Amino acid sequence: QVTLVESGGGLVQPGDSLRLSCAASSRISSGFTIAWFRQTPGKEREFVAAMFRSASNLYYSDSVKGRFAISRDNAINTVYLQMNGLKPEDTAVYYCAGSSSIILSSLRRPNAYAYWGQGTQVTVSS
Repeated sequence: QVTLVESGGGLVQPGDSLRLSCAASSRISSGFTIAWFRQTPGKEREFVAAMFRSASNLYYSDSVKGRFAISRDNAINTVYLQMNGLKPEDTAVYYCAGSSSIILSSLRRPNAYAYWGQGTQVTVSS
């Protein structure tokens, strides 16, 4: 069982940067996949980025590619989402999710993840 806790959300202006953190309650073992999703009211949870089984397998949605970066610090069991060049359309609640058994073809499907954090609000507005 893994507990995930997000932090780092807030209110920023367009063009600003923000770094979200996802702290895991235990060591993230080799082969564990961590992903970031986001959700706005009335919409389905949307895939943002993922680290598939290792730090070298990174995936991004087209809407954030080139602006966001996912990384990890194994020493403190934390995964980050660095968000640069934020836009108003990035406004959402951001969730981190984890799975020890997900396959690549399911990477972008929220229901493929067993572990979820509580979410952190990101608001981009002038």
